[in-house]
Amino acid sequence: MLTLTAGASSIVVAPEHGGGLLGWMHGRTPLLRRALPEAAALGNPHALALFPLLPYSNRVGQARFAWQGRDYRLARNFGDSPHTLHGIGWQRPWALARAAPGAVTLTLDHCPDASWPFAFQAELTYSLSAAGLGIAVRLTNRHDAAAPAGLGVHPYFPKAHDPSLRFNATGAWQTGDDALPDRFGPVPADWRHNMARPVSQSRLDNCFTGWDGVATIQAGPASLRIEASGTFRHLQVFTPHWADFFCVEPVSHTPDAVNRPELPAEQAMHVLAPGEALGGIVSLLPAG
Repeated sequence: MLTLTAGASSIVVAPEHGGGLLGWMHGRTPLLRRALPEAAALGNPHALALFPLLPYSNRVGQARFAWQGRDYRLARNFGDSPHTLHGIGWQRPWALARAAPGAVTLTLDHCPDASWPFAFQAELTYSLSAAGLGIAVRLTNRHDAAAPAGLGVHPYFPKAHDPSLRFNATGAWQTGDDALPDRFGPVPADWRHNMARPVSQSRLDNCFTGWDGVATIQAGPASLRIEASGTFRHLQVFTPHWADFFCVEPVSHTPDAVNRPELPAEQAMHVLAPGEALGGIVSLLPAG
């Protein structure tokens, strides 16, 4: 594990646990949830404060998909869920490539296996400064043919200080009983966040499309502004009533996109030629 500090801020990076973060503190205020003990002690990446999503985000329905005339089945990776979740980067150890006082870069080389059938190389850089935390993710196709690819960042924010969430989006996916998106349309009135809406009033696990790349969390000393580059075209919002956290995830495609060839290009996964790369940056900027 590695600790980066910048003024009153500090993060703990865990390359061995999915390249994720164990936490981010600003003084005595946690800006991300504090990782659960099993994150460090048992290597459980689901207990982290933040982790990367790649080579896809959210779910692949029924852990299977077809690509260029061939059917693929994936090893399930999320308990008894019939779907695979969050890609594979969050469940693999990453290698330390570079470390400096204000930044650390990790790499992951993937060979085809039961979890994902296409070779790739990923690079993940955390940069911490007085302005905030930067997360740069890049994936390069190392397969010998074109392959689908997606990226995302999965942070867990604490519900302390009665947080409110604000962002702009043009569309949203409703979710079926199988936890997969089943209906798309304009953002319903009670899901609109163009004005700040208390997280406590939300019951969301949904993908918002047409996101403009900016979201704000109003939470007193833990307030943040999220800014994402153009690769991250959508926002996955998860506000479980039973948890002490909520998630606001910049992602590059809609859930289960690899199984939905009818999606418009802006909602689909990217298709990378051999040697082609997909990258983006997410910035978390304290606003409290």
